[in-house]
Amino acid sequence: MAYTYKDSGVDIDAGNEAVRLMRRAVGTTFRPEVMTDIGGFGGLFALDIKKYKAPVLVSGTDGVGTKLKVAFLMDKHDTIGQDVVAMCVNDVVVQGAEPLFFLDYLAVGKLEPEKVAEIVSGVAAGCRLAGCALIGGETAEMPGFYPEGEYDLAGFTVGVVDRSKIVSGAGTEPGDVIIGLPSSGLHSNGFSLARKVFLEKANWSVETLVPEFGRSLGEELLTPTRIYVRAVLDLLSQVTVRGMAHITGGGLLENVPRCLPQGLGAHIDSAAWSIPPVFTLLQEIGEVPKKEMFRAFNMGIGYVIVVPEAEKYEAARILTDLGEEPVLIGEIIEGEGVSL
Repeated sequence: MAYTYKDSGVDIDAGNEAVRLMRRAVGTTFRPEVMTDIGGFGGLFALDIKKYKAPVLVSGTDGVGTKLKVAFLMDKHDTIGQDVVAMCVNDVVVQGAEPLFFLDYLAVGKLEPEKVAEIVSGVAAGCRLAGCALIGGETAEMPGFYPEGEYDLAGFTVGVVDRSKIVSGAGTEPGDVIIGLPSSGLHSNGFSLARKVFLEKANWSVETLVPEFGRSLGEELLTPTRIYVRAVLDLLSQVTVRGMAHITGGGLLENVPRCLPQGLGAHIDSAAWSIPPVFTLLQEIGEVPKKEMFRAFNMGIGYVIVVPEAEKYEAARILTDLGEEPVLIGEIIEGEGVSL
């Protein structure tokens, strides 16, 4: 008996169809610097060297983690792509870099063109929010490697910043103010614990309607990660920013110190903002200690910006005008780590 690649579980025609379906969404992300169309062996991007005196490239990569399990349970795949973009671009903008382009890696057990196009449409939506081009990617069909209906998703981004404008935490002083930007929920961290608490201990399903959320558990958990790029880049051009942190795995306790010089810590007033119900329910049902909550989850603050005390109101005003809801959540102190 003669075998074909399709007999082994890899359908080249389905891959070609997936590319055809995603082409339009990908094209909506292109910037003027993009020199290639989808389908090439490599993406070409012409850096505008006149825009930067001493350009420094900043790269980042990340995935979505076990939030994907919720997408599988919901059979909803059009927003998870924004999460993978957010996890990457929010990281590189921390150093003041403008994300230029993005690449995704999608690995599936069986390639379903419509589902792949749905996932990539979410990636494209995230790229549009961040202002970066979806310049390339890989869709790998790997039969026998993933359970039926499951996949993995990772992303990679490259940004640029002028050497003199890199935000590194240098110049931070005691008394500087920490501004927090709200998250949209769990974002893409802590889902292993969240699933254990909600799906196992509480014995809820993704269809369970939760009054505190005003919607189902699945809809709450699948809320896409916010992308802060445009607001942050706008702010950087108008006020002094000492340091920034993307609040991902490790929460406020471990991410804020990453943007501080040695010898400085932070005091955060956890009463300064209203902690969203998803976190309070998690803590209550799971009997999770407060410190663990602030180490595993963002607790409603997805991004922090450190500014001089004299510029805190101006920074808050600018961010508000940009559609953000900034909160003054703490200050820089002498010492190490973060106190609550």
